[in-house]
Amino acid sequence: MPALYIVGTPIGNLEDMSLRAIRTLKEVSLIASEDTRTTRRLLAHFDIHTPLTSYFEHSKSGKLGYLLEKLQNGDVALVSEAGMPGISDPGYELVVAAQEKGFKVIPIPGPSAAVTALAVSGLPTDSFRYIGFLPRKGSERRKLLAAVRQEETTLIAYEAPHRIGEALRDIINFLGNRKIAVCRELTKLHEEIFRGTAEEALGHFTEPRGEFTLVIAGYEPGESTLSTKEIADRIKALKSSGKTAREAIPGLMNETGRSKKELYNIWVEPEK
Repeated sequence: MPALYIVGTPIGNLEDMSLRAIRTLKEVSLIASEDTRTTRRLLAHFDIHTPLTSYFEHSKSGKLGYLLEKLQNGDVALVSEAGMPGISDPGYELVVAAQEKGFKVIPIPGPSAAVTALAVSGLPTDSFRYIGFLPRKGSERRKLLAAVRQEETTLIAYEAPHRIGEALRDIINFLGNRKIAVCRELTKLHEEIFRGTAEEALGHFTEPRGEFTLVIAGYEPGESTLSTKEIADRIKALKSSGKTAREAIPGLMNETGRSKKELYNIWVEPEK
């Protein structure tokens, strides 16, 4: 019986394409691609002439039946714009539908930005949680970050360059000034791996470009569960009661586990 091949492709550097992936894409009867323009360049580079069809987020429901029909007559390969298909990309529904119809689903492993970033982050790798692309809407992004605040595992997320500043501010406000690795343009010509705190990262990426993968340190037991925003609200209340920074900050240090300098910076920050 024909099979559906889930084929990993390079996240940047074309030399990361595996020999097995090249052979598979040459041998299948059809390639379903999230971005046909990107895939055409990949196929041309490796002299692959297999027929190509689109399969992206807004076409997947209409294409599902078509691809299952094609599987009746020959092998089909699924590729995403970059990396492993089905990981924050279209593919899940096709995999499930193919399995339900009795077709084999065969993985051809390849690069993954999330795992690549984790491996070089300098943060714990024994346990991690991938939370995908951070939501575009600020309210939804903050809700997600609040929900994972006490996760002790390393967190991995994707973000677009035009939202990286807002994302880092929300990370600081809802997770605290944690250690973070910000990986930009992995495996590409302008690859950059920044390691430091979230505040340092915010100061570093003033003109962000490219694709970003964030690797964030997990919650440490004993660490305050209060976010920076909640601490700022507490400070506002203390100010209203007439407390001075000298009087209030020692107690806040015990309550939150934050440093004197960090709390003082929050204290003197203008109210918004």
